Amino acid sequence: MTRIYVHPLPVRLWHWINAVGFVVLIVTGLQIRYGVLAGMAFKTIVDVHNATGFVLIADYCLWLGFYLLSDRITVYHPDFNPARHFRNVMRQLAYYGYGIFKGHPNPHHVSAYRKFNAVQAMTYQIVMMVLVPLQFYTGLVLWDLQRFAGTVELFGGARVVDTIHVALCIVFMIFILVHVYLTTLGRTASEHVKAMFTGYEEVEDPPEAAAEQSDTLAREPRNPRAGG
Repeated sequence: MTRIYVHPLPVRLWHWINAVGFVVLIVTGLQIRYGVLAGMAFKTIVDVHNATGFVLIADYCLWLGFYLLSDRITVYHPDFNPARHFRNVMRQLAYYGYGIFKGHPNPHHVSAYRKFNAVQAMTYQIVMMVLVPLQFYTGLVLWDLQRFAGTVELFGGARVVDTIHVALCIVFMIFILVHVYLTTLGRTASEHVKAMFTGYEEVEDPPEAAAEQSDTLAREPRNPRAGG
């Protein structure tokens, strides 16, 4: 096993602010639309929802700035080899759907600059570069329909904007549930959660590295036991 620094402090801060913020947005959003919580003032819920949204927009900008200005952006680089990408995606899906239940090793080996497997990388590229900005923008439009009247007209009306916003909310609810489940797939159920606090992941050495280490140890001379 090797201990590597995978999650820098800015990413960890963004992650936990984002996690708490999205839960608040989902709960307040459900209250605004369906009134699921009794005894909550509507204006208060709207104010909390809007304020949380602005906090998360600022948080997203900090996340984006960190990755654009550091070499860690490689974790989001797409694989421009379609055949290799497809092969890696199928291997990872086979692992999630079958191999993990049979004790097979994970085909992806985590590193500081390649922490996402093929499925994760593809998913996060779509979520972080398309869905999250779209959710924030539709939220801004609904926050002030008059200021964004041009966008409302472009989308075909406030109801269309609202439908997109709610549909994305459902997508993020599903994403969060899947994300939480996947965090339990480490050597222990809390291993990946702990890593998002410390920044360090315990990763298994690749087979070739493990074999090389074993071969090196086998060649090392053993010290004779001291004594008469």
